[in-house]
Amino acid sequence: MNLTEWIISIMEQLGYFGIALLMFLDNVFPPIPSEIIMPSAGYSASQGELLFVGVVVAGCFGSLLAAALLYWVGYKFEHDAIFRFVDRYGKYLFLKSADVKKSLDWFEQYGHRIVFAGRMIPAVRSLISIPAGMSRMPFWKFMFYSSLGTIIWTTFLAAVGFYFGENQALMQKIFSQVGYVIIAIVIAIIGWILYRRYMRKRAS
Repeated sequence: MNLTEWIISIMEQLGYFGIALLMFLDNVFPPIPSEIIMPSAGYSASQGELLFVGVVVAGCFGSLLAAALLYWVGYKFEHDAIFRFVDRYGKYLFLKSADVKKSLDWFEQYGHRIVFAGRMIPAVRSLISIPAGMSRMPFWKFMFYSSLGTIIWTTFLAAVGFYFGENQALMQKIFSQVGYVIIAIVIAIIGWILYRRYMRKRAS
């Protein structure tokens, strides 16, 4: 049984709870991709097996629960303890301390809004919650930005599966192109942040 078949079997057995569980795992264990989970769930909704709204809600719930957990880890534990843990056990989560350091630098450089964009980028969504907690970002603000990004991304993936689930070639083409769109969004956000900083410095 390959990964896709395993994901589908979990959803068939557990329904909405299975979707939430899988999306939770997607955020803490990157090799389980939302790009398979949500389109598969969306396709099930198109066949009348699930409700589309229920699919999106379950996916968002699982993602945000994982985000809150990882935020708490970053907030609760000292930086050195987190890096020691990642050095020792990160290989089981396909995570390196260098990745955590890079995401922390990225967060500190570009600010809280990167949480929004990070929820739509594979691997980054697993990492960005930890530096948000480490940087003591207000929890309500973290969840606000996380919710916006998660709702957009989860709904998009489910919609692709709902409307194009039977056309695997077209789905692959959509996903190959959406990566460029996400990169463009991230660049635009970073550019806007840098522009505002420049204008503030110029005004002072």
